[in-house]
Amino acid sequence: MNSRTLYLRLLGEIKPYWPIALITIVCMAVAALVDGALLSLLKPLVDENLSKDALVRSAMWILPAQILALAVLRLASNFGNEYTSTWLSARVMHDLREKMFARYMRLPTRYYDQSSTGVLLSRVTYDVNQIMEAGVQTLTVLCRDSLSLAVYLTIMLLNDWRLTMLCVILLPGVALSISIVGKRQRRISRETQAAMGEMTRILDESLAGQRVVKLFGGTSYEEGRFSSRNRGVKNLTTKQAATSALNSGLIMLLIGVTLAVIVYFASLRAQSGGLTAGAFIVFMTAMMALQQPIKNITKINQVMHRGLAAAESVFAVLDEEIEDDGGGKPLGRSEGRIEFDHVDFHYGEASQLALSGITLNVARGETVALVGSSGSGKTTLANLLPRFYEPSGGSIRLDGVPLPDYKLADLRRQFAVVSQDVVLFNDTVAANIAYGDAEPDPARVRQAAEAAFATDFIETMPEGFDTMLGENGVRLSGGQRQRLAIARAVYKNAPILILDEATSALDTESERKVQAALENLMQDRTTLVIAHRLSTIENANRIVVMKQGRIVETGKHTELIAQGGAYSQMHAVQFAD
Repeated sequence: MNSRTLYLRLLGEIKPYWPIALITIVCMAVAALVDGALLSLLKPLVDENLSKDALVRSAMWILPAQILALAVLRLASNFGNEYTSTWLSARVMHDLREKMFARYMRLPTRYYDQSSTGVLLSRVTYDVNQIMEAGVQTLTVLCRDSLSLAVYLTIMLLNDWRLTMLCVILLPGVALSISIVGKRQRRISRETQAAMGEMTRILDESLAGQRVVKLFGGTSYEEGRFSSRNRGVKNLTTKQAATSALNSGLIMLLIGVTLAVIVYFASLRAQSGGLTAGAFIVFMTAMMALQQPIKNITKINQVMHRGLAAAESVFAVLDEEIEDDGGGKPLGRSEGRIEFDHVDFHYGEASQLALSGITLNVARGETVALVGSSGSGKTTLANLLPRFYEPSGGSIRLDGVPLPDYKLADLRRQFAVVSQDVVLFNDTVAANIAYGDAEPDPARVRQAAEAAFATDFIETMPEGFDTMLGENGVRLSGGQRQRLAIARAVYKNAPILILDEATSALDTESERKVQAALENLMQDRTTLVIAHRLSTIENANRIVVMKQGRIVETGKHTELIAQGGAYSQMHAVQFAD
């Protein structure tokens, strides 16, 4: 996107609040006009009130009264500008963050496979701030400073147009300076945002994995990684400041040269009677006052390009394609019949297939175990069912209907997943168990906890089911976290279960309890069990052995043992003792 498109799109975010934006602009315009009016009063003050032939005492109060009235108007306009611009900025940032979060929640899983959490966080926090800082400052300069510039130039023209024309020689130099540094500022801004995202990613990884860092002696390594990125951000920030300072310095040099010339000729004009003392003071004060709006205008180029660079990354997120939800067929409660028909799959641009020619029918209420070495495609196959990924070839049907034909939300309601990577939220125990239910039933929450044998440790917590778990259940053991995940699956009561190493983090006694709970839960439900521990799936209706993305064996436990194939070898290795 070019700069014009980006800025117009940013203005589109402000458009719903145009009355507030209009009030802000009016307040800034009033403030600029008041400043000009106050400056203009210097002429009558010097030429009349302070002269030997001063006005009568009664008339001398007129000018102070005018100054006081203008000061009150300046106070009101300044407050209105500050308040409304801050409100507008905060509101648009609020809207952009909500839109980005909503988009993040609807982006396909492959997007997260290619992006780091730190970069995604940086876009919502740092980049949105950069956009609005640039937006508000740009609006201020375009309205207040541009109008101030026009007001001061008008005052100068009214007092002496010849001297004013000399000031115009400044403008080409300003335009040239802005043009030269503009592209460099935009490039540095992009690099700064990328470096900030990378630094946030390292920070997120290091803090989340602080135990591993400490245990494996990675403290120095992580400090080095963070220091390197932090140094990069510092260097880029310094480059930005140096570029801006050089630009502003050149402008101030041009102003200084022009000022020296103007002072010389203004002195000549005053001596020849072409300027009164009051007019001379007003002209010189207006010309000096020109410096600040000109300085602000030269700096806005840097601010604007920094904001536009941030806008590129923010709007790139908002323009990402969300998950395809083209299916319009509603689905109440599935029967649980699953059919994989010559399914192929590969990740991203990878040429090697993660799944190849998978054909598998799972009957209603059947328990099918998927076994095989790591990387054989078990979890990938399960991830295709809720459409976290789309097959590269073939089709998958649920109850005889292709998955894409269903509404995505309806489809995902049919699945409950318990994986070895348990995700818990910084909320109460009850809220984690009933996650996704807008109006959780406390009785069902307790029943689900009992079914997962979780009440024994929940009731020992300070506030029982109302206890806050902390970030990702940091206060719980691995087995306790796993049992809460199982309780969540019990509460959902979905017709299809996916158990991905669901008992991997449990001790022997806990595993026995949870295994019993899972067996009860699996009754009359279609269940896919992904397991490395073969003792947990011996009673499955069918065992599917996978190798390098293909199905190599299928059958019951006893049948596969008798065949002496891949499953039999895996079983022999695990039970060699």
